Amino acid sequence: MDVRTEVPLAPLTTFGIGGPAAFFVRTRSTDELAEAFAAAQAEDVPVIVLGGGSNILVPDEGVNALVLQVAHKGIDFGHELLRVAAGEVLLNLVQYAAVQGLGGLTNLAGIPGTVGGAVRGNAGAFGSEIQDVIAFVTVFDTTTGYQKIYSKPECMFAYRSSVFKQEPHLVITEVALALPAGAPAELEVAVAHTISEREKRHIQDIKSAGSFFKNPVVEEDIQHLFEKDKGVKSKEGRVPAGWLMDQAGLRGARVGDAVASPYHTNYFINMGNATAQEVKQLAAFAKEKVKKEFGIELEEEAVVL
Repeated sequence: MDVRTEVPLAPLTTFGIGGPAAFFVRTRSTDELAEAFAAAQAEDVPVIVLGGGSNILVPDEGVNALVLQVAHKGIDFGHELLRVAAGEVLLNLVQYAAVQGLGGLTNLAGIPGTVGGAVRGNAGAFGSEIQDVIAFVTVFDTTTGYQKIYSKPECMFAYRSSVFKQEPHLVITEVALALPAGAPAELEVAVAHTISEREKRHIQDIKSAGSFFKNPVVEEDIQHLFEKDKGVKSKEGRVPAGWLMDQAGLRGARVGDAVASPYHTNYFINMGNATAQEVKQLAAFAKEKVKKEFGIELEEEAVVL
């Protein structure tokens, strides 16, 4: 393995923010993953696992740890399951599946990051979540040094969560998907449409970690306010954090170069040289305003290291 020191992390994140990693290694196999964890344990160095660098905020001073980027590649379709390595870019998987005539993923087109990261956080958009098509997940358990297969129920998927997010010693290495058949041409059009919708909302190809806060479960009176305003039903008692932020007057709020998007308020954008401190200040301000307006405590969806 090529272990490097003082590696800048900002270029490896979609936010483009953060200082260096004391140590950095990119693994391409489970053997390399095991070797990296064993070396870190021997030297008593903490490990931070990185996927595609989305949904994460790195501190300005960097991290005194081994940052391990899972870059395992490979997609294989056989025996009615699509097996994909955790380091594959999610969009590549969505496009590959469409070409093969495999549906179930088109609404996830354009979500940044890797497949492993998407499964860990149960990524979703436009009414779909990746848990909808999961058959099983293969992980490397850093506490035992062995691989293990988790069935879908064992994954304990929930809104933007899974057992892998709750137990970080479980590192996803491969995912098996059960996808419905479809017409390739129609699926490719659906993928392009999803990306177009994301572009209309100005949430595609921007320097952002994605949705910064989770959509909270709220009281019925707030659900009714949202439904009356937007003309759509709330799902599972949740309303969009971005809508709450809008109502609290946060659209376009700014701290330095960190801005709550004027198009999608729950997306914090790095407008040039934003710092992690500025993002955290903006997040704290947003939480305070929403708490004052609605009595709701917003919870971060982005991982703030």
